[in-house]
Amino acid sequence: MSPNLHIAFRFLTAKKRAMLMSLSCIVLGVGLFVVTQATTSGFEQFFIRTILGTNGAIRIEDKIQYTIRSMSADGYGSDYEIRTKEGQKYIEGIEEPKLVIDAVKRFPNVAGVSEVLHGAVIMRSAFKNESVRVYGINVEDHLKVSDLERQIVRGVIDDFRGTPSGSLIGLEMARRLQLEVGESYQLEIGGQLRRYRVSAIYETGVSDIDRVRVYLNMGEARSLLRKPTGASFIQVGLIEKDRAVADAAHMTEVLHHLSKSWQEREKTWLEVFRALRISSAITVSVFTLIAGLAMFNTLAMIVMEKTKEIAILRSMGYTREDISRIFIWQATIVLTIGTVLGWILGAGITYAVSKTPISIRGIFAADTFIVAWSIWHYVAATLTAVVMVMLASLVPSRRAARLEPGDVIRGTAQ
Repeated sequence: MSPNLHIAFRFLTAKKRAMLMSLSCIVLGVGLFVVTQATTSGFEQFFIRTILGTNGAIRIEDKIQYTIRSMSADGYGSDYEIRTKEGQKYIEGIEEPKLVIDAVKRFPNVAGVSEVLHGAVIMRSAFKNESVRVYGINVEDHLKVSDLERQIVRGVIDDFRGTPSGSLIGLEMARRLQLEVGESYQLEIGGQLRRYRVSAIYETGVSDIDRVRVYLNMGEARSLLRKPTGASFIQVGLIEKDRAVADAAHMTEVLHHLSKSWQEREKTWLEVFRALRISSAITVSVFTLIAGLAMFNTLAMIVMEKTKEIAILRSMGYTREDISRIFIWQATIVLTIGTVLGWILGAGITYAVSKTPISIRGIFAADTFIVAWSIWHYVAATLTAVVMVMLASLVPSRRAARLEPGDVIRGTAQ
């Protein structure tokens, strides 16, 4: 152990209570920072997984019709055409989904493509009637761009595959209409009634989906909605989901169809999660700020009480840098112990929270607290503590370094 570090330990023992207060604040600050970031990030990541597993990474929908203007290049009849965004129009749906799908599959980041046809109908059960939306899908294609199979909570998706008149309904819809797997109901559109069977019941946790969305096989949906061609939109799954914004912009430019990334579609909720993460970090950082103030006060008191010892050290040949390092070492020791204990506290509370039962439905389905285990939460908590505590220790350490033995003897030390 170096002499400076040994002296720092000796000075620390002179202010045990004050140092314990600083230590406890660091532990709480680091631990709670880790917990809050783990929970807010966990819910955010789970929300992202839910929307990616339900609506895909990119949705390609309306066709873009640009306005073309002719302009003269030289005033003598040499014209050229330009495309203007100001006059662009959107034509609902996709007229030739096969051609668009073939083009989308050529993009390197695409993992799967599924065409979807939807329309509004009336659902009639023995209990009540509800307005719902039919979604026609090709099962195998849709499973590549969604988590539909993992979202099944009753029944099996194989029954849907093998039954033309089969359907998938949401759990909330099943409760509202009192339907179970194997039971029948009717769909009405334009005065015609058709009977369908509940092959399986799914739950995404998104109430707007589980309450109104009925999945049918594509052929049956086309017959019911009387749309033998076209598609309402194309759902795209990506290998790297974070590239969705750039890929969507590229698809819009190449395909001349409006393409929306999941970040654009869910921008509001993503901003809400971001605000919660920042606000919780600011709130729990108050503990670390208190630790910094306590460290400042403790070191300042040590400087005042140890002026004679500091003068003796200076007379023995210790430089100003040595004296400054002694006080920096004190802050470092407390900070290191507090950070390690804070990591342990944060990990323990995070684990306990992850086992806490809750029931959330609305934007996703969760029966326990969702946490995200990330080393970056611990790094961020440590950096916050380091900045606040070390900044607070600089002033007392510099003041101690400026003490001169002669000033101490004369009683004029400041």
